[in-house]
Amino acid sequence: MTPADSLLAEKALRQRHVTGLVLAVLGAIAFSGKAIIIKLAYRYQVDAVTLIMYRMLFALPLFVLMAWWASRGKPPLTRRDWLGVLGLGFCGYYLSSFLDFLGLQYVSAGLERLILYLNPMLVVLLGWLLYRRRISRGQTLAMAVSYAGVVLVFGREVSVQGGQVALGALLVLGSAITYAVYLSYSGELVKRLGSLRLVGLATTVACVLCIAQFLVWNPLTAARVDPAVIGLSLLNATLCTVAPVLMVMMAIERLGAGPAAQAGMVGPMSTIAMGALLLDEPFTVWVAAGTVLVIAGIFGFSRGTRAKDVPVVN
Repeated sequence: MTPADSLLAEKALRQRHVTGLVLAVLGAIAFSGKAIIIKLAYRYQVDAVTLIMYRMLFALPLFVLMAWWASRGKPPLTRRDWLGVLGLGFCGYYLSSFLDFLGLQYVSAGLERLILYLNPMLVVLLGWLLYRRRISRGQTLAMAVSYAGVVLVFGREVSVQGGQVALGALLVLGSAITYAVYLSYSGELVKRLGSLRLVGLATTVACVLCIAQFLVWNPLTAARVDPAVIGLSLLNATLCTVAPVLMVMMAIERLGAGPAAQAGMVGPMSTIAMGALLLDEPFTVWVAAGTVLVIAGIFGFSRGTRAKDVPVVN
């Protein structure tokens, strides 16, 4: 290879890394906007079942298209594969999303994002519980720092808003745990089906379940909502659901899971900033201190964890 070819290759590699970094940051910001949109929609007196139905209804065609695209030229799924997709779709996207929507009725968008950002640690804890995988002292310390940050913000919200914050935080934590279960059990299917195909199929299952839940839970008249809810749900389905999934996956292809996860640390900060600007949520010294602790813990944790063990989509 000539020196000129080496320079071109180096330039192309730099551009690939820069593109990956931009995609990871934009994906994290888009994911974090989900909570803001949900909180805005709740101002129009819509319930969680109806709201998540509209989000999944608008996202369904896009996820079906994603699953079809990723399945081209691939062998058909076996019965075992379908059972895995159904189970992961129920746990990782339907149940996790529903608990998150419910929890956001009671907690701030900032606290919700901080709790969900503990996901990598929950995956490692599940690995320890289910497979007896060792947790290092550094990881234990990092987890303690991050959990202290969440407790700090949680305690402040409870003191100001009362006991309903505890219910909301418990629901959001349930969302984080169910998504961690999805990540813990998805490894084998990802190897067989590929990440894009699995996400497309599992989210399609979740969309169908959310729509069916609405039809069983609510009368059809509940679908009559303020036009603003329709607009917000369409924005949530595209900009904050499908688009970030694709952006984060493209970022992983260019950077790897570890660097993409670290770039995604902008997520909690962007949620808190948007919450203050768009929802008038208070940004206090307690929130700032808690956020710093969570991000510091996650940063130290991800540096001591193998890249393949760091989830970046939540």
